Amino acid sequence: MGHADELGWDESLYEDDAPRGSNPPEKSGSSGPAGGSGASGGSDAPGDAAASGSGHRRGGRRKRGKRKHRILRWTAITLAVLILGTATAGYLYYQHLNNNIRKGDRSAGGSDAKKTAPNADGQTPLNILLIGSDSRNSDENVKLGGAKKDRGGDPHADVQMLLHVSADRKNASVVSIPRDTRVDVPECKDSVKNKVNPPTNAIINEALGRGGAGCVLDTWEKLTGIYIDHWMMVDFAGVVAISDAVGGADVCVKQNIDDHPTKLQPGGSHLHLTAGNHNVKGEQALQWLRTRHAFGSDIGRSQAQHMYMNSVIRNLKDQNAFTDTGRLMDIAETATKSLQVSSELGTVKKLFDLGMELKNIPMDRINMLTMPRLPDPKDPEAHVVPDKAKADALWALLRDDKPLDGKDDGKPAPASSATSSGGPTAAAPDSLAVTVVNGTGTGGRVAAKGRATEVVTALKAKGFKKADTGSGGPASTSEVDYPKAAGAQGRADAESVATALGLPASAVKASDVKGLTLVVGGDWRTGDSYPKQDPKASDPLKDTESVNGADKGACMDVYAPYRF
Repeated sequence: MGHADELGWDESLYEDDAPRGSNPPEKSGSSGPAGGSGASGGSDAPGDAAASGSGHRRGGRRKRGKRKHRILRWTAITLAVLILGTATAGYLYYQHLNNNIRKGDRSAGGSDAKKTAPNADGQTPLNILLIGSDSRNSDENVKLGGAKKDRGGDPHADVQMLLHVSADRKNASVVSIPRDTRVDVPECKDSVKNKVNPPTNAIINEALGRGGAGCVLDTWEKLTGIYIDHWMMVDFAGVVAISDAVGGADVCVKQNIDDHPTKLQPGGSHLHLTAGNHNVKGEQALQWLRTRHAFGSDIGRSQAQHMYMNSVIRNLKDQNAFTDTGRLMDIAETATKSLQVSSELGTVKKLFDLGMELKNIPMDRINMLTMPRLPDPKDPEAHVVPDKAKADALWALLRDDKPLDGKDDGKPAPASSATSSGGPTAAAPDSLAVTVVNGTGTGGRVAAKGRATEVVTALKAKGFKKADTGSGGPASTSEVDYPKAAGAQGRADAESVATALGLPASAVKASDVKGLTLVVGGDWRTGDSYPKQDPKASDPLKDTESVNGADKGACMDVYAPYRF
């Protein structure tokens, strides 16, 4: 015990008031320094007694003060150890959660979309690609998904959804692309197999096997022109675990359902429910999310998935799970083990912050829908292709951070009207230097030859005498970029260019360019003026399956052969 004090263990706390090693106090009447008695036969003089009593009281106070100091010191040390221990445990658990997370590259090398410029408050929208993998590369996934013969093969991205959260965090949209959609897949580097896969025209769920989740992201960006910040991917086992952690979801079927194999359709999710409302979790939740044949098609499956997602968000909000530390810890433990994410999103803090982004969005401002599509000319029975006019209008709304429900959230009027209401006036056309870039080489197509020169000629005919060609990369959509530092005046000048050629105000963007730059995109391969858009495509919620987050009465129809 020679070092007990060094460890904060003070033995004197448990002894009498006297200090260790001191002599007991002398009794009253004892001899003085010489050992002799007093004149009165041993009694002290009153003054001496008073002095002695005062000395004892002062000594007692000193002893009690020292003891109180020691107690305070011991308490402080104990608290410090407890706080340090708690902080260390918290840090270790935080690191444990971080170590759970599997990460991958955001892109497979084909990402070329531009990030949306910040709004007036410096906020930017958030786009996250949600991917469901059908991988059978584990015992658990083979058990849940069947198809043992597929173990070791390339996985497919059977679920693909883009989550768009507005810059002001007041609304959110989710758009699904059916897994059987034919699209142009760009060149993708497969870092696992250390190979580069050339561009191809294929079914979109094959992109996952051509370069991982990053290739799926690149394919979406090529199709939509939307910059996607992150991806998140989950497999069968992950869906089951997360569903249990969040408490499942409330779903509804209008008829009894049994999604079983048939002669025409050998597969099946094995979902078995009676008509009405149910809470599904665990393996039954996975069955719901995988059901395709009983819901009529892959399109019906997307709609059922949207119902499920809306219900999960509603339930978490109703349960105050976003502020319940215990629930959050349970969900965090499961999510970090079950999800694979792009590297930029690969910490617990960033995943937590992402969850908080959705916390305050009203349910009636969350809209989920499936991309407008048409039968695939190459295989109209099995595959689809994007309905270009309607799908392009949908992508444009998301690129420009416009809410799909048409509500403007009290946002200021578009900048195109600012110049007519007291804003800066555009400079004279003949004083503006405009660089025109041919960006038409998108969608797997070769760039339209001489396109920049053609548009320069059109601009000069409209008075922009300083227009000239320049070089730049491909772009899915046309836009007029102006330097961020140019501010309102730069926007006004860019709008005058857009107006002269018939481009919409949404095509005008602040960017890192050095001067006014017109990028002629893949949506404008011919003509002197920007092609007029199909007015029927103005409402993305029309003529496609959509589910609003506040709709608690949504219920799925069951295809007749799968009723019981």
